[in-house]
Amino acid sequence: MQNEKSKLKIKRNILLSRHTTFKIGGPAEYFFVAKSKKEIIRAVKWAKEKKLPFFILGNGSNVLAPDKGYKGIVIKIRNFPKQSRLQRDATGQAKFKDIYAEAGVKLKDLVDLSLNKSLTGLEWLAGIPGTVGGAVWGNARAFDFKISDLIKSVEVLDVKTMKIKNFSRKDCRFSEKKSVFKKNKNLVILSAVFGLKKGNKKEIQKKIRKHLSLRKKKHPLNYPSAGSVFINKKGALPSSRLIEKAGLKGLKFGQARVSQKHAGFIINLGGAKAEDVLNLIKIVKRKVKNKFGIILKEEIKIIK
Repeated sequence: MQNEKSKLKIKRNILLSRHTTFKIGGPAEYFFVAKSKKEIIRAVKWAKEKKLPFFILGNGSNVLAPDKGYKGIVIKIRNFPKQSRLQRDATGQAKFKDIYAEAGVKLKDLVDLSLNKSLTGLEWLAGIPGTVGGAVWGNARAFDFKISDLIKSVEVLDVKTMKIKNFSRKDCRFSEKKSVFKKNKNLVILSAVFGLKKGNKKEIQKKIRKHLSLRKKKHPLNYPSAGSVFINKKGALPSSRLIEKAGLKGLKFGQARVSQKHAGFIINLGGAKAEDVLNLIKIVKRKVKNKFGIILKEEIKIIK
């Protein structure tokens, strides 16, 4: 065990608060940074051999980690821009409308690549502190755009068989902030191919700046958070508006607070515990249900 653990550079008792944008979370029993899909597969294989549970962590931007930590191995995926590239056909010619990106590529790097190649479609992702894998897993959506509209295929590891499979967009079963990957824990996202359109570089840059400006204006970026906490229910007011109309802006539990700038965010005022956030979520859900008869569902992933 020790030799394999050493070879994989697996660490012990790493605080998850250092690896989540919420800045919340106790120690992971084991922690490994995978810098390629091959390393993801090796780490999952190691966990299976040791009969340990595992959790795939991207940039930690849409998760709430428990105060007690995680019993098992957290596999943090961190790929660099070289894992984002234009697809090439059999002749070696670039297909200027397709971008391939491994799961750990930051969305910022993906947006930057699309800008450099004058490809449009990803501008709305600017400013989201997540990764490709997380965005596909949760079918990221913002400003009336969603990631599923851009997906051509997704490469996954089936943990049961340890075989790599390719999913078409239809296979992914995308719905409102959901996917087959969110429902099936045995499917680990390794990479995705995005189908984009040729665009004007200056116009693309203009759209990126617009979305960055909107986020800065509307979102509480000066506090740690996990982004929007709840899913917007189709046919109903956005969750943030429901929370606001229920008079819950600024509601506080411990060091967690419903943002006064954007009611869809719960922010960490400093030293907030996962229990503070969970209790605040319960209160918000109860009050919104009592006032509007609508049951809010969490968008963020609560690690257990």
